[in-house]
Amino acid sequence: MTMELSYDRTLHGKEHRAGPFEITADMIAAVNASLGEQGAAFSSDADAKEQGFRGMIAPPTLCSIFVREVQLPDVGLDFGRTQMHAGQRVQPIAPIYAGDRLTASSHLKDVYAKTGRSGTMVFVVWETTFRNQDGDVVAEVQESFARRE
Repeated sequence: MTMELSYDRTLHGKEHRAGPFEITADMIAAVNASLGEQGAAFSSDADAKEQGFRGMIAPPTLCSIFVREVQLPDVGLDFGRTQMHAGQRVQPIAPIYAGDRLTASSHLKDVYAKTGRSGTMVFVVWETTFRNQDGDVVAEVQESFARRE
């Protein structure tokens, strides 16, 4: 049996944008240090160039910092009283370098119900694509939020 969900379906296909986000060498170094990243491409420009990159690269999870800057609308879901963050997936596509200017574009990907031992939960899934100044996709971030009674 499929549960009929009541929410604003006009949000499918609408893009919500943010940025640009200026990427600096200091920002990359700070994020790499906070994550304990020790790979050669993440440590210095010289080491990164030896690995075939044009300079030190940022970890793909850098985009998870900027995803919160996209102002997402309320989907008007008529279900549940409690909402929680239900997960995040970051898919790296291309390297992010100091000097890049990233923009974010989010869209509503899915709304679905799932019933388990603790009852029914409804998931709202947003997908955000990050592009650099050349229009190249550098990462995609998918975030899920769950609502329950």
